[in-house]
Amino acid sequence: MGKRIRVQRRGRGGSQFKASTHKRVAPARYPLDIALNEYFETVIKGVIEELAHDPGRGSPLALVRFENGESCYTIVPEGVSLGQQIQMGGKATVEIGNILPIKKIPEGTMICNIELKPGDGGKIAKSSGAYATVVAHTDQGTIVKLPSGKTKYINDYCRATIGIVSGSGRTEKPFLKAGAKFHLMRAKGHKYPRTRGRAMIAAVHPFGSSKRSARKVTTVSHGAPPGRKVGLIAARGAGKKKKRRRT
Repeated sequence: MGKRIRVQRRGRGGSQFKASTHKRVAPARYPLDIALNEYFETVIKGVIEELAHDPGRGSPLALVRFENGESCYTIVPEGVSLGQQIQMGGKATVEIGNILPIKKIPEGTMICNIELKPGDGGKIAKSSGAYATVVAHTDQGTIVKLPSGKTKYINDYCRATIGIVSGSGRTEKPFLKAGAKFHLMRAKGHKYPRTRGRAMIAAVHPFGSSKRSARKVTTVSHGAPPGRKVGLIAARGAGKKKKRRRT
């Protein structure tokens, strides 16, 4: 009898699969207690008091304290420094680090930390080097080109930060050592190193075999039991799609 596969052990919720979230600084989001109409036609000034490293995050966090007493940790764009003055609101200037409603941002501006719904604190373009672009303002909302290349309508009251998220060259540097990769994955709650199923024996994994040339079907149904539900789950096609020739 073989042991439980990685998918089963992860689903059980053991400590080795949990991220060490108690070491993290704070959630990266805008102040949530400000009314929409309060900041849309006004400006609230603040200052960056601290730049902090957040474990498992590629970009640092900035502690911004506003003049109305509110404070928050936000994503740091490139070019922002400690002690810099920050503005938030519809009357704020379009400068790097300032937070504006997306309707007030000119077309062609690169933005980050965008809200999906007004007041949710920021959901889109928060990883290191990520940014979105304001394409056009319409009656249905503002069209934004996302980091994936797709376009999306965003509510005009949603907030966004001017600039590109810092740490854009982070992924270009090689890890050099497996230990460095291990500690990064551990901070994110990922299991590393990750052994291939085909490298295991048949008693341990559904794809395992002692015969190197043995290939097993990697597609499984939604109703497969735990221990068998690995690979391409309920896949419509098992291989790469072939291009059809037009006649």
